[in-house]
Amino acid sequence: MAADREEPSGRSAAAGRAKDLAAKTRRRGGEAGRLRLHLLTIILVIAAQCGLAAALSWWLAHDVLGRPAPIFAPSAAVGTIVAALGQRTVRTAELMLGVLLGLLVSDLLVRSVGFGLWQIGLVVALSIAIALLMTGRSGALVAQAGSTAVLIAVFSPTKQGLEWARIVDAGVGSAVGLAVVALLLPISPMRVLDNATAPVTATLHTQLREVAHALAKRDPDRATRALDQLSGMDPDLARMHEARAGAEEVTAIAPARWKRRIDVERYGRGIQHVDRVSVHCRALARWAATTLQYHEPVPEELPGAVDRLAEAIQLLRREARAGRPFDQTRNAVLNGARLAGQAYGTGGKPFSDAVVIQLRTMASDLLRATGCEPETANRMVREAATS
Repeated sequence: MAADREEPSGRSAAAGRAKDLAAKTRRRGGEAGRLRLHLLTIILVIAAQCGLAAALSWWLAHDVLGRPAPIFAPSAAVGTIVAALGQRTVRTAELMLGVLLGLLVSDLLVRSVGFGLWQIGLVVALSIAIALLMTGRSGALVAQAGSTAVLIAVFSPTKQGLEWARIVDAGVGSAVGLAVVALLLPISPMRVLDNATAPVTATLHTQLREVAHALAKRDPDRATRALDQLSGMDPDLARMHEARAGAEEVTAIAPARWKRRIDVERYGRGIQHVDRVSVHCRALARWAATTLQYHEPVPEELPGAVDRLAEAIQLLRREARAGRPFDQTRNAVLNGARLAGQAYGTGGKPFSDAVVIQLRTMASDLLRATGCEPETANRMVREAATS
């Protein structure tokens, strides 16, 4: 009879776990679908910007200014738009300066040494060298200095007025590209930010929960796998910072987006601290794995503390996206700090104590991401940990 009673109970528990797994899968699938939709929207906007800028720059240079074949104008317009987010105005300035540098160097040298095979090589080499000395890196300035030098050195003997044509095309294309980005089809800065931060916060949340489960189940391999995942976040972090620069650029040059400037600044301050949190997460996963590998005792409250900070990271993005006060995020952080303090009070071993210290440091940075001053954040964590 006891076996009969246990069997339905076991089936019920298995059914409950299956239901929870299905619900979690649906949530993740829905989130992934929303992210793909946001990314597709951004791609379509940038594609439309490029098409519109190319058409407008050709029309302006060809029909209005009378250039017979202004090929470089649409090329410059598209080049300005597809530059990395946050670098479009810089790229435009570099493009114009590169054209002027190439014209100056090639014109002076061609007048001095004439035309020919070795003269072409000398003109291009000197233009590239000067551009690299000016910037210290490759980029639009270097590319335009070299290509303009090639154009002048090769075609000046047979065609006059190339210098003026090159400057007109560069100016028209760059100006139209910036105008399209700023006035006609500006992207949504908050959507760009949210799309870029989603993979970062998702990885931090998921892998911190893995660390919590590893501590609860005393599974060092699980903690090590979480550390490996956290160590591979650099590309996502780079895209997050690029998106921040792009959002700030849009709110600076696009009048239609000026009203979002405060929101972007608020989001950007949070991104700075999320970057630090990612470093703390890696260190925490490493200490957790070491704790388990050395078979140290794990205080009962420690997995819960890690799990609460994982939840806080998810809440941080959610409340930042909605523009709400960070009340839920701060409550989760302080609950995690309180559990971390209780874990430290049990008199753990050195490695588990290192996990607690890392948790408290992370909690302080998460509070700072919500807008708290450093002194205030440290005090709140200290009070929660000692309560």
